[in-house]
Amino acid sequence: MTESADHVPVTVDHPFVSAVKPLVDAMGAELLGPEQAQPDDVVLAWEGQDVIAVRLPQLSDSLDHILAAMERRHGMPLADLDRKAKQSVVRALEARGAFSVRHGVETVAGALGVSRFTVYNYLNREHTAKGQ
Repeated sequence: MTESADHVPVTVDHPFVSAVKPLVDAMGAELLGPEQAQPDDVVLAWEGQDVIAVRLPQLSDSLDHILAAMERRHGMPLADLDRKAKQSVVRALEARGAFSVRHGVETVAGALGVSRFTVYNYLNREHTAKGQ
């Protein structure tokens, strides 16, 4: 069982819920009972019956979630990575649209422990390399 923000238990015993939960967690989304769904939530059905609703995160929350997942993947704070690894993180974040979020560059720079200028340099370096 998991609990939503309203503390209503959501059963994860259903095989469909168990199957989608890793994806929902990776997105930083929230599982809700289908009866709790609001208009912007996505209700998922199994064999014609509503089983679960997914509340998608706000874009700014998604960036924080992605950064936290990257730290877990690297096993250390992103600020402790070497320059090459930080450049790789910036490329991955750009591919996921991190810099289309308001204050994305500033948020990423803070997580990497570098200046905004450095993040822009990493981005420009990648674009220059693709153009050659």
